[in-house]
Amino acid sequence: MDERQTDDALRALAEPRRRAILRLVATDELAAGQIAAAFDVTRTAVSQHLTVLKSAGLLHERRDGTRRLYRARPEGLAGLRRFLDEMWSSSLDVARRLVEAERGLDDQAEHTG
Repeated sequence: MDERQTDDALRALAEPRRRAILRLVATDELAAGQIAAAFDVTRTAVSQHLTVLKSAGLLHERRDGTRRLYRARPEGLAGLRRFLDEMWSSSLDVARRLVEAERGLDDQAEHTG
């Protein structure tokens, strides 16, 4: 389940407008109309982006009468954060081993030369 959520988050974030929408609602809860007003696309297009973000677990939707209010769900990025942390940690480990191996070669060259 976690891997599917990570895949969904990556797919949702691949589109620049969706990332921009998330930035808009990262600190403020905004109505769909306010979000749509920030973009030069149709309200229908923005609505589709909101649906994708919500389906990926990146947005929370709250209804207030006829209005729909959206805010970011930081916890929706947890799986993606873990994935990136693991990749970063793995990359650092590889870099450390390469440096250690290079130093070992340098040390051997100094002792034989």
